[in-house]
Amino acid sequence: MENQETETVLEDVETLKQQLADALKKAEEAEKAAEEAAQKAAEAAAKEADRKNDYLRLMAEFDTFRRRTAEEKLELVKSASADTIKGLLPVLDDCEIALSQLEKTEGNEAAKEGVRLIFNKMTAYLKTRGLERIEAKGEVFDTEFHEAVTMFPAPSEDLKGKVIDVAQTGYTLGGKVLRYAKVIVGA
Repeated sequence: MENQETETVLEDVETLKQQLADALKKAEEAEKAAEEAAQKAAEAAAKEADRKNDYLRLMAEFDTFRRRTAEEKLELVKSASADTIKGLLPVLDDCEIALSQLEKTEGNEAAKEGVRLIFNKMTAYLKTRGLERIEAKGEVFDTEFHEAVTMFPAPSEDLKGKVIDVAQTGYTLGGKVLRYAKVIVGA
């Protein structure tokens, strides 16, 4: 009996060893599977981080594109406006000359009033668009706003270096010089 019990115990030990080996094998396989899953999760997280980074860069690029496009449109409108107003300056000059010539003549009150009305309406409209006249007569000569056509001997000492007369009126548009005032400077 003892032999039989020993054999049973030995068989049980062998069975337990086999079960332990199987359990160790399954544990190793589970550990490998866990490592693979952790590696796949890390790869997926890295891919997700890359996608998020790509998305953020794309959004930043789009925002920059949108802002740049809006600025370009605004600049284009300003440029077109400046070109249009610059084209109207000779007409404004002609109205001013016509008005000064009509003031020298007698009669023609209707013509004077008509030219004055047109001139005033045009200057009022252009002022709403940002056009400002450069006041030059009697001012100190400034190359930022004036262009010297000629120098003339100053009638008095206090007029030296100052604008004696204006040959052509200058204008600014939105703070930028659209046309320099052509002036005669006292020497």
